[in-house]
Amino acid sequence: MKLKALAFVAALACGTVYAQSVEVKDAWARTSVPGQKATGAFMKITAKDGAKLVAASSPAAGMAEVHEMKMDGDIMKMRAVTGGLDLPAGKTVELKPGGFHIMLMDLKAALPKDSTVPLTLVFKDAKGVESKVELKVPVAVVAPGAKTADMPAMDHGKMPMNHSMQKP
Repeated sequence: MKLKALAFVAALACGTVYAQSVEVKDAWARTSVPGQKATGAFMKITAKDGAKLVAASSPAAGMAEVHEMKMDGDIMKMRAVTGGLDLPAGKTVELKPGGFHIMLMDLKAALPKDSTVPLTLVFKDAKGVESKVELKVPVAVVAPGAKTADMPAMDHGKMPMNHSMQKP
């Protein structure tokens, strides 16, 4: 039992966490300021035998959902992923800004830089068996190791957006 506990602590320290056949690594959440009600969490997920990311939760948020952001012509759209996010066997799926991500909504407090936010991910394998991964996600302005200059510039004044939370 001590060996399992030690392996879990070592996995947390190196930034990689496993749940049965699912590996989560390089997780981070974007900072927020007081009064801001939502932010995103990002990571790389690899399912050895294939699975789906079916849910997320955090005590820091009233609601957490798997979302996709994409451009539809000139309009940026963000929607919850229904039915779960497919994780093909052996392939890494990256949750990143501008694509799939975990949307943390109804934040209970600001998420300052260099803090951590607890996050639980729920996976379902091909047989319908659920497993959970508990993470302590570092909060940063950009992905750890990236520089602010690496972020693409966004002119929100010229970008029509649809932030509706409607299901497709």
